[in-house]
Amino acid sequence: MAGLPPVNLGAHILTAFLIALLLRGPLQKRYVTTVADVSQPKRQFFLDQLLGVAAALIAAGLNVGRYGFPVGSAFKLFFGVVLFSFFIALDMALAREHAIIVNAVSHNIVLPPPKRLFSMTRRFSLVAVSTAICISLVNVLVIARDMSWLTTVGTDPAATMDAILSVTYEVMFIMAVLLGLAVNLILSYSRNLKLLFRNETGVLERVTNGDLSRLVPVATRDEFGLIAGHTNTMIEGLRHRLQLIGALKLAEEVQRTLLPAGPPDVPGLDLAGTSIYCNETGGDYYDYLLLPEGRVGIVVADVSGHGIDAALFMASARAFLLSEAHIFKNPSLLARDVNRYMTRDSAPTGRFMSMFFLEVDPVAKTLRWVRAGHEPAVMYRPAGDTFHELGGDGMALGVVEDTDYRDYLQQGWEPGSVIVIGTDGITETRNPSGELFGSERTRAIIRTHAASSAEGIQAAVIEAVHAFRGEAPQEDDVTLVVVKLL
Repeated sequence: MAGLPPVNLGAHILTAFLIALLLRGPLQKRYVTTVADVSQPKRQFFLDQLLGVAAALIAAGLNVGRYGFPVGSAFKLFFGVVLFSFFIALDMALAREHAIIVNAVSHNIVLPPPKRLFSMTRRFSLVAVSTAICISLVNVLVIARDMSWLTTVGTDPAATMDAILSVTYEVMFIMAVLLGLAVNLILSYSRNLKLLFRNETGVLERVTNGDLSRLVPVATRDEFGLIAGHTNTMIEGLRHRLQLIGALKLAEEVQRTLLPAGPPDVPGLDLAGTSIYCNETGGDYYDYLLLPEGRVGIVVADVSGHGIDAALFMASARAFLLSEAHIFKNPSLLARDVNRYMTRDSAPTGRFMSMFFLEVDPVAKTLRWVRAGHEPAVMYRPAGDTFHELGGDGMALGVVEDTDYRDYLQQGWEPGSVIVIGTDGITETRNPSGELFGSERTRAIIRTHAASSAEGIQAAVIEAVHAFRGEAPQEDDVTLVVVKLL
């Protein structure tokens, strides 16, 4: 091979690579581009490496057949072309991977995460070991051949020096070529890593700023593909959570419209009410119903549990109450009819609702109420500084369909008396030590602020509950209605 003109040797090698290049296009369309994007770089490498082997066989065959190359020289040519093809195939695989990443990023193409992980460390180790083996084999072959040639130079110092310089230049040239090929691979690999890092961090920066419009393209089968898949799952979860939050905010706005905007103007009465939910929505409810003959109905109810399902149940109960208020006769009949409707709805869910309904007649100065499993209302008489409960028997609504309820009546009241109707979210509020707020604290606040307006009494109770709870979370909805009898 040393006596062969370089032009002829190069022509045979070029011919072999041209044949491989002509076959590369059709084979690439058939073998590479037909599979999933994450599998294309691997197939690209195998295709180009096989074409390199074919080109090496063609070049060696041409030289053996036309110029009578010995088998040893043909093998060296074959090995050199295969080694060069190995580096080219790796570079083409990295170029294919880069094109896939760029296309996925530009078109926001999101693929599912890889089912089988081909880790970066494993891939890097295989490439590094293969490169080291190839370079070592080249050095062994070159050094063995040159050592054999040096033994034939003789003892002439000038000839020996020329031979040593020739060998040195040859080894340096081969090492420079191999080093250039290795550096090119490192640069290509680094370019892909940089692109993957930039894409991943760019999407995460968007998420940090609240932008969930982009997902991370899954373009590789390594750790980056796995991280991208988990990142996309996180983004989808955040999107779902934001949708739920938006729905809850809308439900909160809708539920707020179901509560009275303010108390009605009823001569002889000073009214105030509020509901504070522990979640965006809740199961507490209060309302004022204008009844025939100048009477007013005050209802406070508490659905079991809290949250969106309790809010929906409360909305149904409110609809039943308002429909029955148009044909109102007395509190017990109202409770009975509403209970029948609610029992039919609550049977599949097991939910129920407690209710206290108070009918106030400012003209006749009478109080009539029904208690359906709810805490009794508390009445405070400032003249005698006494409390007594507006109690009675009665089962919660939505438990037993054919339940009868009983009215309780009180004739007359002392001017300045205060009636407080609340839910157990007040008395069962806990402070950070686990202590309950209790009814005694509620009564003490009522006594202290009895001379204030109904709104002032209500605000004092709510403020005391908040101060008592401190940093502890609110565990239940809080509803309070204050009636001051003028």
